[in-house]
Amino acid sequence: SRHFGDFISSLVLAVAIDMAAVFPANQVIVVGGGLAGMSAANQVVELGGRTLLLDKSSFCGGNSTKATSGINGAGTKTQKSKSIPDTADIFVADTLKGGAKKPELAKVLCVNSAADVDWLVDKFDLDLSLVARLGGHSQPRTHRGKERFPGMTITYALIQMLEKVAEKTHRARIITKAEVFKLLQSGRNVVGCEYRKAGKVVKEFGPMVLASGGFGADFGSDSLLATYRPDLLHLPTTN
Repeated sequence: SRHFGDFISSLVLAVAIDMAAVFPANQVIVVGGGLAGMSAANQVVELGGRTLLLDKSSFCGGNSTKATSGINGAGTKTQKSKSIPDTADIFVADTLKGGAKKPELAKVLCVNSAADVDWLVDKFDLDLSLVARLGGHSQPRTHRGKERFPGMTITYALIQMLEKVAEKTHRARIITKAEVFKLLQSGRNVVGCEYRKAGKVVKEFGPMVLASGGFGADFGSDSLLATYRPDLLHLPTTN
């Protein structure tokens, strides 16, 4: 699912917080400014932490802004208000039937989905009041508002919230045109990263959340996209 990263951001964040006990750090570093990365960064701030968000593009949003369907959730407040009898267990069954190969990840995707959608509505005042049943789903569970591009609406709301925190406090930093190319390690533990910006290499330390998307945004000559689908290299997105 294109929303997989969105739903697991809370799990990834929990892992990152656990990692913080391994070494002293005063920030969580998030790589990627799409919906998954923005979700993780906003949660860090919400829980009282500091975050640094790095994105290689000149602006945040990523592939998430191009999503036109909506975001999936089972057992949400919106569904309950419409008497839709959906549950996480039904969502898990649909996901596995659709070809998911890792049941444990499917459970994270589905069990967290209601809380994730409700969080977007409650914390960012988003309209996700329209619910539709799309392909592969046995229940109406794809949430969106009245806007034409729900991915853009949802992602920009999170970007704007983090930008406000960055402008008014020292608890968030957003750095664009920053290409993370190396993870720094202490033994087997990842303790930070190096990134390039304007010809300079910068080191940052802290637990890492990698929300940089998949192969679809790697246009390098040795990328999976170039190797297996070079005919798609000219497209700005594979969404």
